[in-house]
Amino acid sequence: MSIPVSRVPIYDTLNRIPGGLMIIPLILGSIVGTLAPAALEIGSFTTALFKDGAMAFMALVIFATGMQITPRNAGPIVGTASVILLAKSLIPGVLIAILGLTTGMQGLFGISILAMLAAMDNSNGGIWLAFTGRYGDQRDRGAYIASAINDGPFFTLILIGASGLADIPLEVFMAAIIPLLLGILAGNLDPKWTEVMRPVPEMVIPFFSFGLGTGINLADVLHGGLTGLALGLLVAPFTGGLVYLGYRYLLKRGRRSGIGFAAGTTAGNSIATPAIAAAADPSLQAYVGVATTQVAACVLVSALMAPAIASWLLKRNGELRSPEEMPVTASAHDKSSAHLAGDLIPK
Repeated sequence: MSIPVSRVPIYDTLNRIPGGLMIIPLILGSIVGTLAPAALEIGSFTTALFKDGAMAFMALVIFATGMQITPRNAGPIVGTASVILLAKSLIPGVLIAILGLTTGMQGLFGISILAMLAAMDNSNGGIWLAFTGRYGDQRDRGAYIASAINDGPFFTLILIGASGLADIPLEVFMAAIIPLLLGILAGNLDPKWTEVMRPVPEMVIPFFSFGLGTGINLADVLHGGLTGLALGLLVAPFTGGLVYLGYRYLLKRGRRSGIGFAAGTTAGNSIATPAIAAAADPSLQAYVGVATTQVAACVLVSALMAPAIASWLLKRNGELRSPEEMPVTASAHDKSSAHLAGDLIPK
């Protein structure tokens, strides 16, 4: 049955914008959450869908991702996640810590070392899932586990030496990966689930993106001022560029290495990192207020920039598509990537 022509082509319009299915709902969510937050609190299905549903939708995507992971492709997924952790968290974090040994915690240009670490050593798992749900394969989606590890104050606390809160509680880590593990179990026990869950990522991306946006207060972003904006403009190309290099030279992903730039984000949870770090080391309290607003700016700016850079690079290389959309004349390496993509890519 043919699909009728849309009178108002909302979906096609969003799809023509690089990352539009994710970015536009994110912006709309932040506008509504800032200007009319009461509209999201009227309760029942409205609140559940547009405000409180982001985490549930993300968990559903993670569950669907797990269903595509088999013993045959688990190795590439772990390898991809390891490269992301190395390039997105460890390398930037170590470089910033070294800078701190020279400048002290006050950092540079009004941006403290605490703010730099909180903004750069983690990644937004929701943005990563949304982008790879459209343009990546199962190796990329499965690498969400990197975000489950670096999302929060863990690396920041380690790198600034605040040992009191430097350990991730086991239950927190398990809560992040249980949907993935259950998905792996269900998908391997009954492969038909793969077919049922195939369209899930593309279906729910706009909804959890809107929900993530409602948690970003534009007033905080503006309060961060030029320093917060500058930090946000640095996060995406610097940390995303490191992941891009990892994709290109360690993972050998060739023309599709631009996907790595989508990791150049700041996790929403990191807004609380300065306060958590100060609780572990009271000497940091003087930096908390400014650092918090600067990190808030980074969350929004990097959420817009990282997928835009990744989309631009993929488009320039003729790869702004899912692996399933590759022509039959693709190279042997790209055919191998498409084969590994399996059934997860939404059609």
